[in-house]
Amino acid sequence: MDTIHAIINDIFQWVQGLGYFGIVLGLMLEVIPSEIVLAYGGYLVSQGEISFVGAVIFGTIGAVGQNWILYAIGRYAGRPFFEKYGKYLKIKEKHLTIAEGWFNKYGAGIVFTARFIPFMRQIISVPAGMARMSFGLFTLLTTLASIPWSLIFVFLGWKMGDQWQNVSEKAGPYVQPILLIAIALLIVYVVIKIWRSKSRAKRV
Repeated sequence: MDTIHAIINDIFQWVQGLGYFGIVLGLMLEVIPSEIVLAYGGYLVSQGEISFVGAVIFGTIGAVGQNWILYAIGRYAGRPFFEKYGKYLKIKEKHLTIAEGWFNKYGAGIVFTARFIPFMRQIISVPAGMARMSFGLFTLLTTLASIPWSLIFVFLGWKMGDQWQNVSEKAGPYVQPILLIAIALLIVYVVIKIWRSKSRAKRV
């Protein structure tokens, strides 16, 4: 356990040393959960080492970059890659199966909503790649979801200062409203999709 804490501490020192680019790389590698990396970025803001806006921007870039990688693996390597190497990327096969089911049922809109659900946040990029979803639309939806996520955790890390490591305990009241909004948008998206499908069927 001490070894793990030492490794995590080294990673945070690395993030601090690289500033904005440390946040990007920390998020793209996902060795540590994104909310912890972003909260640490907020802590650096509180110390005057980086700016709040810069932390949010580079946090968003890092989140999008990580999901580009997963999208590309899903598109060009497919499910067999994750069945063999998923454990090294912290992607469980059962979660991938759920993500595929969600994507097949709800379509592209789930790429936005799933960003606010812990175990789905990254995995949903895989079936999007496997389905060869439009890369432009994938990037847009991922960016739109990553901005509020980055804002929340950078803000909390900034306000919590030295207590930034407890961010997971404080995040609930901030994340829940956004999740409800995301779910509402998904419902609207599904209703519109069903309505258009029925309209096309009637015309035929």
